[in-house]
Amino acid sequence: MYAVIQTGGKQYRVEEGETLKIEKLENEPGSEIEFDKVLLVQSDSGLAVGKPYLEGGKVTAKVLSQGRHKKVHIIKFRRRKHHMKKMGHRQYYTEVQIAGISAG
Repeated sequence: MYAVIQTGGKQYRVEEGETLKIEKLENEPGSEIEFDKVLLVQSDSGLAVGKPYLEGGKVTAKVLSQGRHKKVHIIKFRRRKHHMKKMGHRQYYTEVQIAGISAG
């Protein structure tokens, strides 16, 4: 059984017990969260697709930790102009473990 959810402007294909890193949410580690923007649920009984979201569908997850990804280096370079600029960026994330999926 799997579902496709939307959070943080992105879509994720999730299964029960799976751990994934999503865009940062303001939840404490150890707390439970529910994702109600469920786009699709595939189960033994068949495929349920929402228009755009599935009514009554929800995915529950447990927040494991908050953190930051590895640094991404950005280099801007202009040839023959004696110009080079180096920057870095670390994106915040929330690590969650999927606890349950219900089609509603």
